[in-house]
Amino acid sequence: MAHDNRLVYSTETGRIAPEEEKVARPKGDGIVRIQRQTSGRKGKGVCLITGVDLDDAALEKLAAELKKKCGCGGAVKEGVIEIQGDKRDLIKTLLEAKGMKVKLAGG
Repeated sequence: MAHDNRLVYSTETGRIAPEEEKVARPKGDGIVRIQRQTSGRKGKGVCLITGVDLDDAALEKLAAELKKKCGCGGAVKEGVIEIQGDKRDLIKTLLEAKGMKVKLAGG
């Protein structure tokens, strides 16, 4: 039986909350990649936009702008922007207009 030897209570400070581990996103190579994916989505295609070097708030703002321009839904999950539908070419032109280096990745 494994024992977890972390401190959970101190008489001086009371209950000690476990430290949340900040998930560090890997640093990209400066190239934004747009990939189309259908697997695990009941045949519905989405465009995954990876490699955008922005913090979470700016990523949400960019995703909202892309969703509005594409006229479709989407989400931000773990630093990856998902845009519903196959809008790769439109997304590519929008991101290039913002000065990003963009590549279409995958099939």
